Amino acid sequence: MKRMNLKLRNVIAVLPLFLATMANAQPAGGFGGVQVQSSLETSQVWKDVNYVGDDKGYHTCDIYLPKQQKKAYPVVIHIYGSAWFNNNGKGAADLGTIVKALLNAGYAVVCPNHRSSGDAHWPAQLHDIKAVVRFIRGEAKRYHFDPKFIATSGFSSGGHLASTTATTSGTKRAQVGTVDIDLEGSLGKYTKKSSTVNAACDWSGPIDLTAMDCDEHMTMGDRSPEDILLDADLSQEPDKYLSLSAHTYIDANDPPVIVFHGEKDNVVPCCQGKKFYELLKAAGVTTEATFVPEGGHGFNMYSEENLQKMIRFLDAARNRR
Repeated sequence: MKRMNLKLRNVIAVLPLFLATMANAQPAGGFGGVQVQSSLETSQVWKDVNYVGDDKGYHTCDIYLPKQQKKAYPVVIHIYGSAWFNNNGKGAADLGTIVKALLNAGYAVVCPNHRSSGDAHWPAQLHDIKAVVRFIRGEAKRYHFDPKFIATSGFSSGGHLASTTATTSGTKRAQVGTVDIDLEGSLGKYTKKSSTVNAACDWSGPIDLTAMDCDEHMTMGDRSPEDILLDADLSQEPDKYLSLSAHTYIDANDPPVIVFHGEKDNVVPCCQGKKFYELLKAAGVTTEATFVPEGGHGFNMYSEENLQKMIRFLDAARNRR
C-alpha cells in the first residue's frame, strides 16, 4: 500500500463503515466489511465484551455462537479490514459472508476491535489479537469455547493480522535485522495462557510490506498506511517493514493457512497472496490458495464456493489435530 495520497487513504478507511450504514444486507461478492445487518442464526450473542479488562472500546469484541447448541464450539477470530486506520470495526466484520458461513458450519466467531495506527504503532495491533486468543482460552467455560481449536481470519489489514498471528504462533520475541520485536505483549489477565492458533484464513491481506509495489495497483502518496502504522519510511528503516510482514516469520511449525486473493485487487496486489502461498508451501506448511480472476479488493471474493473452501480447510485442520 505504498504511495497513496491522504484523501484516498481516508476514503478507503471509512468506505466499509459508510456502506454498512447504507445497506440492510449485502449479497456475496461485495466489499469486505459491508454485511453489518445481515441476519445471523445464533444461539447466543455477547456484544462489547472487553478482552483486556480495561475501559477501552478498542479492546472489545463481539461473540457469536452457532444456532445449534453444544457444550463447546471451535473458534474463529475474524478481523475487519481498515488499512489499520479503524479501532471500532467489529460490527462491520464481513458478518453476512464469512461470519455467517462460519456460524452455519458450527464455529463460534469472535469479532474483535483492535488499536488503530492512530492509537499506537506496530506491534500493538498484534498484541491485541494475541490477547484475544488468550482471552478465549481463559474464558472458554463462560463462553462455550473449545480451546483445542482456535483459528484466525481476516480481510485486508485484518488478513494481515490473522496471517501474522499464525506465522508468529508460538514465538514471543524475534530479532528482525536491527529490530528487536515483542510478538506477544502483556495485555489482559490471561498472560500465562497460550496465544498459539491452529489455522488461519487470509482474505486479501498485505503480507510483505517491503514490496507493496509488486504488481499493478492504485497510486499511493508520500505516507502509506504502513508508514503511518510504523511511523517510518521504507527507504530509511526497511527492517521495521520486515518486522511488520507475516512472511518474515514463516517456518515449518506454522499452523495451516488458506489464502484468498483477487487477481484484479487494486489495493493489495494479488502478488502478495501468491508470494505468501509459495513461501508457506516451500517451508512445508499446510496451505491452499484461491486466486480469483475477476476478484477485486473484496469484490467477487465471497462466493459460496470460496466460503465452503474456507470451511473445508478449517474442518481438515481440526481433524488433523
